[in-house]
Amino acid sequence: MAISTPSRSSGSPVRHIRRLLAARSAGVVVVWLFAAFNVLTGVWLLLSSLKNADEIFSSPWQLPHAAQWGNYARAWTTGLFGQAAFNTVVVVGGTAVVTLILAAPAAYALSRITTRFNGGFTLFFALGLGIPAQVVMLPLFVVMNQLFLVDSLFGLVVVYVATSLPFAVFFLTGFMSTLPVELEEAAALDGASPFRTFWQVMLPLARGGMVTVLILNIIQHWGETVFALIFIQNTQNQTLSLALLGFLQQMQFNGADWGGLFAGVTIVVLPVLACYIWLGRRIIEGMTLGSVK
Repeated sequence: MAISTPSRSSGSPVRHIRRLLAARSAGVVVVWLFAAFNVLTGVWLLLSSLKNADEIFSSPWQLPHAAQWGNYARAWTTGLFGQAAFNTVVVVGGTAVVTLILAAPAAYALSRITTRFNGGFTLFFALGLGIPAQVVMLPLFVVMNQLFLVDSLFGLVVVYVATSLPFAVFFLTGFMSTLPVELEEAAALDGASPFRTFWQVMLPLARGGMVTVLILNIIQHWGETVFALIFIQNTQNQTLSLALLGFLQQMQFNGADWGGLFAGVTIVVLPVLACYIWLGRRIIEGMTLGSVK
C-alpha cells in the first residue's frame, strides 16, 4: 500500500496565521508610534507656549526657565482671541444643535419608512459627502451675498449646517437601522403616534449615535478656516482660526512673537483635544454600534 506524503500546502494555514500575527504586531507598533508622536508634539507645543522667543530656538526640548503666562495674555488681547473664542462657541454650538435637529428626523424616516424612493434619498445624502468644498465656494458665496448672509455668524452657521448634514444623516440612518423595531410596534399598540414614538422611544435609544455626531461636528468646525475666511470679513465676527491667522500676519509687521503665537495655537487646539479625551470613548462606541445591524 502506498504511503501518502504530506503536501507542501499543508503548512500554509500556519504560515497565514503567522503573517497575520506579524502584520498585527507591526500595526500595533505603528499606531503606538503615531500616538507617541502626537503626544510629544502636544507637549512640545504646550511648553513652547510658556517660553520666550529666545528659549524656543535655543532650547526647544527643555522646560521653560520661567513660565511666560504673558504669552496667553498677549494672544488673548492683541490677537483678539477673546472675541474670537466667543464667536467660535456660538457658531460651533449652533451648528451642532441645528444639524442634530434636522438630521435625526430625516435619518429616522429613511431608516423606518420603506418606499421606493428611500434608496434615492439615502444616495442623495451620501453623494454630498463626496462634493469638494472648492466646487461650491463661488456659487455659494453668490447666493449668500444675495441673501445678505456674508460677514454674518448666522450665515456661517447656515454654511456649516449645509456641509454637515450629509454625513450626519448618512451616519444616523445606519445607526437607527440597528434599533429594534419591536419597541416601535409596542408603542403603536399602546396608541402612540409616530412623532411620539420617535421623540420618546427611539430618540433616547439613539443617544449614542447623536452624541457621536455632535462631537465629530464640534471637532470638524472648531478649527475650520476655508469657509470662515471666505464668508467672514469683519474682525469682530472672526473665529479662532481667523484670529490665529491674523495674529500670524501681525507678526510680520510688529516682530516675531513666537511665544504668543504658540499660545494662540494652544488656545485653538486645547479645547478640542480636551473634548476628544473626555468623550472619545463615546465616539468609538457610537461608530461601532452604527456599523453593524
